[in-house]
Amino acid sequence: MAESTTIQRSSPEGDDHELKEENIEKKKDFTANPEFFSCMLQPAIADSDPNYIGIRRFLLHRKAESGVLRRKDWRCNGKGYVAYRNYISRPRNWETLQIPSRPSTPGNSGRWMPSASPVSQLLESDSWNSLKDLRSPSQALSRTTSFSSNASDTDDRPRRRSEPAYSFVGMHFIFDQCKAMVTVIKFGHMSSDLLAYGASDGSLTVCSVSMPPSVIKQLIGHSKDVTDFDFSTNNQYIASSSMDKTVRVWDISRGLCIRVIYGVSSQLCIRFHPVNNNFLSAGNAKKEINVFNFSTGRTISTTVVDGEVTAMDHDHTGQFIFCGDSQGCIYTVSMNSHTGALSRTHRNRSSSKHRSAVTTVEYRTFSLLARGPVLLAFTRDGSLSFFSVSLEMKGYLTLRCSLKLAPRLHSIRASFCPLLSLEKGEYIVAGSEDANVYFYDLTRPRNTCVNKLQGHGYPVIGIAWNHGENLLASSDFGGTVIVWKRAKTA
Repeated sequence: MAESTTIQRSSPEGDDHELKEENIEKKKDFTANPEFFSCMLQPAIADSDPNYIGIRRFLLHRKAESGVLRRKDWRCNGKGYVAYRNYISRPRNWETLQIPSRPSTPGNSGRWMPSASPVSQLLESDSWNSLKDLRSPSQALSRTTSFSSNASDTDDRPRRRSEPAYSFVGMHFIFDQCKAMVTVIKFGHMSSDLLAYGASDGSLTVCSVSMPPSVIKQLIGHSKDVTDFDFSTNNQYIASSSMDKTVRVWDISRGLCIRVIYGVSSQLCIRFHPVNNNFLSAGNAKKEINVFNFSTGRTISTTVVDGEVTAMDHDHTGQFIFCGDSQGCIYTVSMNSHTGALSRTHRNRSSSKHRSAVTTVEYRTFSLLARGPVLLAFTRDGSLSFFSVSLEMKGYLTLRCSLKLAPRLHSIRASFCPLLSLEKGEYIVAGSEDANVYFYDLTRPRNTCVNKLQGHGYPVIGIAWNHGENLLASSDFGGTVIVWKRAKTA
């Protein structure tokens, strides 16, 4: 009996479909197969060493495998080079961070559009720094936050991948009602929200930076530039000095001038005594330091230095006055807290051949670097000097470190930065002619600039921190005052 067989014929369309699927699978296998890549990149050439070919294929096999995995991740993560670059420079714990996807901006070098999310800002800055490092390693930028970046007056940019020492979340408020150069700006004594600034038109403005920020009083009386002012201990009074040769005492609550002390030369700097507020110390263009009685306005004591007294500050005990003159010298003057009597004790001469006026003298009770009281001096030729103070040796100054910046045309001021809990550097903030606010670490031999704030349209003249150390105020030549809000640190 003949066996009957049945043959099932498949349609041509079905065969083509199966062949297409097989070809697609083969292509996937080829593109995803590291062995295929290694053989293609290192073929077996005639008269070649088989050991060499084997080692090369082994190394290329590992490289091709990692490349295949990265390409798969690229496809899963986005549709462009920007997404791939962000992905390969992701943080280690990126799986736990919920990062929203955002479109890239055409014509902006593939950078992400700005977002309010701190995580997105972190990823953006990381990926952007990676690209800059690949393009120009000599000009690598550090991670930045809003309104801040890393650069110095001399374009000395540090290559660091950590957060800036002093980062800011942006502008807290802007006071722009003044139409003249704001020459000096200060926060109230032990105050976080009381701010005042003096201008070249002779006006003094007292503000509150608590929400909502507002102008409290306009103190009008000086006929020329306000060169300096100081708050009393209880923030009830302000004493101001001016180029009109007068010292004025103001009652803030009433907005009135309660006393005028006339001089024979321009009054350039002034301070309340930190212990006895009945004493006012003022330096003038006649090379004198005068101590006035706050209640009567009479001169109690006078001492003479070698140049115009352009800046001064008291120590916390009130025993010493540290002042700088127009020749770049720093003096230590002993003061009796009961009688107000003055006597010169030390003089620190400038090492520079070109004498330059001192614009800032600031005392601080403690420094991590000096492990004791310190003094900051800043001159118009761009010299930042950092001294340790020996109160036991009548305020003797020892130069610990210095920094040379670009010369200043205006009397630009500098200030100590608040102490950092984990850092051991000595940070200084200063204005500049290029309308930026710069942060420097005096302990670094190179890359001293750690951050900068951009927002002013004119040279930045004055700098001041509040007592809470969460706000920084800066003033410029055009009369604008910007209050910057510092980022919260862990």
